[in-house]
Amino acid sequence: QVQLVESGGGLVQAGGSLRLSCAASGRTFSSYVMGWFRQAPGKEREFVASITWNAASTYYADSVKGRFTISRDDAKNTVYLQMNSLKPGDTAVYYCAAAARFYSRTTYSAIREYDYWGQGTQVTVSS
Repeated sequence: QVQLVESGGGLVQAGGSLRLSCAASGRTFSSYVMGWFRQAPGKEREFVASITWNAASTYYADSVKGRFTISRDDAKNTVYLQMNSLKPGDTAVYYCAAAARFYSRTTYSAIREYDYWGQGTQVTVSS
């Protein structure tokens, strides 16, 4: 069992930056694949980025590639999402998620692959 708590959301102007953090409880954080998802009003939850064990691999949605960076610090049980060049279309509630199971040949971009979810943090980008 792991509990996830996101922080770092807020209101920012277009072109600005934010860094989201997700702190995880438990002693086995390093064994989880971690992901960020987001959900805008009236839309389905969508994949943003994922990072595998030991940060060996990272994956991004096309919409954020080149602007967002996912990273993890296993010593701090924390995963981060650095968001640069923010756009109004990035406005959403951002969720952190942890995947405990191994799936082969995947970018861990599917909601069903994740076992634990945080409560989310609001990001609002004004134009």
